[in-house]
Amino acid sequence: MPVSPLAARAVQLAYDPGISPKGGGLPGLTVLKNVVNSINMFAIIAVVGALAVSLAVWAWGHHTGGHQAEANGKKGATVSAGAALGLGAANGIVAFFSGLGSQVH
Repeated sequence: MPVSPLAARAVQLAYDPGISPKGGGLPGLTVLKNVVNSINMFAIIAVVGALAVSLAVWAWGHHTGGHQAEANGKKGATVSAGAALGLGAANGIVAFFSGLGSQVH
C-alpha cells in the first residue's frame, strides 16, 4: 500500500533530530554572556533613572494640580516597575519556557 505525500510529510515532521542546547560548542560563548549581562545591567540602570524621573513628574503634577503630568508620572512609574520586573525575571522566564519546550514530543 503506497504512502500518501501528506502521511510522508507527517512522518518527516515527527522525526526527532536529536538536537539540544549545549554550552561550549562555539568559541566566544563567555564573551556573549558578558555582553548580554552588561546590556541587562545597563537596562536596569536606565530603568532606575526612568523610575526616578517618573516619580518626580508624578509628585510635581500632584503638587501643582497638573493632572496630565500626574497621570503621565503614574504611567511612567508603572511602566518602569514592569520593565524592572521583566529584566530581573528574564533569565527565569527563558529557563521556564525552555524547559517547557523541551517537554514537547
